[in-house]
Amino acid sequence: MIKRLRLEIDHFNSQPHNFRILILTNMVYAMVLPVIDIFVAAYVMRSSNDPAKVVIYQLTIYTGIPLTFLLNGFLLKHFNIKKLYAIGMLLSGVSMMIMMSLHTLDLTGIGFAGIIMGMSFGFYWANRDFLALSITNDANRNYYYGLETFFYTIIAVVVPVAIGWFLESNGVDSRVHRQYKIITGIVFLITILASAVCFKGTFGNPTQKKYVFFKFHPLWYRLLFLALLKGLAQGFLVTAPAMLIMLLLGKEGALGTAQSVGAIISAVLMYLIGRLSKPSDRIKTFAAGLILFAIAAVLNGILFNSLGVILFMLFLLLAKPLLDLAYFPIQFRVIDIVSKIEKRGEFAYILNHEAGLYIGRFLGAGTFLVLAYGISTEIALRYAIIIIAVLQLYSIVVANKIIQQGSLLSGEITAAETRVISEKVILGEV
Repeated sequence: MIKRLRLEIDHFNSQPHNFRILILTNMVYAMVLPVIDIFVAAYVMRSSNDPAKVVIYQLTIYTGIPLTFLLNGFLLKHFNIKKLYAIGMLLSGVSMMIMMSLHTLDLTGIGFAGIIMGMSFGFYWANRDFLALSITNDANRNYYYGLETFFYTIIAVVVPVAIGWFLESNGVDSRVHRQYKIITGIVFLITILASAVCFKGTFGNPTQKKYVFFKFHPLWYRLLFLALLKGLAQGFLVTAPAMLIMLLLGKEGALGTAQSVGAIISAVLMYLIGRLSKPSDRIKTFAAGLILFAIAAVLNGILFNSLGVILFMLFLLLAKPLLDLAYFPIQFRVIDIVSKIEKRGEFAYILNHEAGLYIGRFLGAGTFLVLAYGISTEIALRYAIIIIAVLQLYSIVVANKIIQQGSLLSGEITAAETRVISEKVILGEV
């Protein structure tokens, strides 16, 4: 066991410097993500007792993200990418501070805090995706995301339980509010530490300065449709677990426990898949994640009780990392291909990809709000997830077509590059 662990450490140390720094940066910041994803939504739910407000908060976040992607593209012309990446992490703490300072959670206050959190995510994900794309290649991307998911999932075991029971250690509402403020302070300190780690890297800005385009290769349009399908679930799935658990289990401690059950197994499994799988295995991984998500949604809809929530969380702990483990390498491989065909910088595709996600997120959150206001919140929580999970199963077909078309185009690019080199050799240019 120790020998195997040393081999894995040696394998990690054999990776490039920037690869290791980005992993370590994201590992530190991962301690913040469960707080943002789960407990901020639980705070809104506790303070307002209105699931619709939670979804509105999420919509404002998702509105801030694409706007900040655009702003980030402009700022990259003038500032180092490490500074913008660090700003994204720090803003998440600022947003939480704004939320905790509100005396009443009206829509204006929730919207403002949501926009700031959206800006945080925008700076964070725009620069994180570009850096992950630039420091990896198709051969080691499975390993990169497997390792990253392993750390995320391990941290998701500890943080939700610790925070959940910390919040419940004093049942008085005034004290709970004070404890949320303490957690916010800790979050801000962690974001500072993550930013400090990031600055140890030697990351470079995108070389091409034009990022906004309106016409793309057909393969890219297929990926945008896949992004839309992914965004459907993101529209309210980030906050759905918190709403379900606060309604059906009632306590943040139960929330933390539910988040942590089975996470160790999931973490080890994600690492092994990332370490051992090949690029050709991505469609299998992707399909497994989508099927598990569909099972989770159906179980939640049928049972809609405490057992249903626990089962939903268990399946989700496997489904979400499996989807990310496959989706990001597929996305980056398409960017590798179309950027060569269209001779554009990679960041242009990262920026445009966010538009596809946003449309999907808006439709997903809109589905929930229509059901919540048009019928009832219970119907929305029971059936909106099922509707979206069933629609997402079509992603398997779309992803398979993308991989097949990408393989053909990749072969054509390689053949064309080989011909160019051969011609240069014949002409004496090489």
